Amino acid sequence: MPIVAFHMGNPVRQNLIAAHRFYVEQARKRLLSQFENLDDEVNETAEMLLNEIEYDPQIVDPYDVYEAVREKSIELCQMLSDLQDRTRLSVIAGMYHEWDKKLREWMTREMRHWHNADLLKRAVWDADMPDLLELLTSFDWDVAALECHDRLDVMRLVVNVFKHGKGTSLERLKLQRPEFFPSIGAIQGGLPSHLIDHTQMMVKDRHVEEFSEAIVAFWEAVPESIIAKDEVEVPRRFEKAFNKDRSATS
Repeated sequence: MPIVAFHMGNPVRQNLIAAHRFYVEQARKRLLSQFENLDDEVNETAEMLLNEIEYDPQIVDPYDVYEAVREKSIELCQMLSDLQDRTRLSVIAGMYHEWDKKLREWMTREMRHWHNADLLKRAVWDADMPDLLELLTSFDWDVAALECHDRLDVMRLVVNVFKHGKGTSLERLKLQRPEFFPSIGAIQGGLPSHLIDHTQMMVKDRHVEEFSEAIVAFWEAVPESIIAKDEVEVPRRFEKAFNKDRSATS
């Protein structure tokens, strides 16, 4: 007889969405907003440096002073821009990891109603996200068909590149979304893809919004009830744990 494998009640759904939106709103207000007037800040710093520098124009060429201040301003602008990029990436990583944990918590909590054993739950916590979504798909909810699925996967790749640097995620991201690497294909002097590494990945505020909307769309799309058939064929990644649990409880 089919049973409800996973249930998403409306209060749970709304709490998950509200917590996510709070995180993003506060990140914009308290972190990302600090970078809204970078040009003004750099210009003010340059003006302050010019006012503070004392020199004898009979000995030092004023042009040399202005040039030194200009170079300092460029250096400051680049450092602040790099900090802005890392802050955006940190916000994206934070929202992704929180979604990841909340999904695993929900799944293992719901599994207690029909699978009161530990190995499969442990496998859920150990699995990569693609394997985890494949497990949900084995219960006849086609996660890959969701409109938000590709955006969630791209977010996973961005977070992996931010965390690990070079690797499979970097190469996949360059193929799927080269927009994160502005140097790829740039006219006159652009670099070929194989010379682009993780240090050249760039995210914008629109990507924060894109990924945030994808998480909300996912929680909204979770069916109220995901039904398990009499015989569930779990992905191979989970099969061993599933069978051991069944043997131990039979």
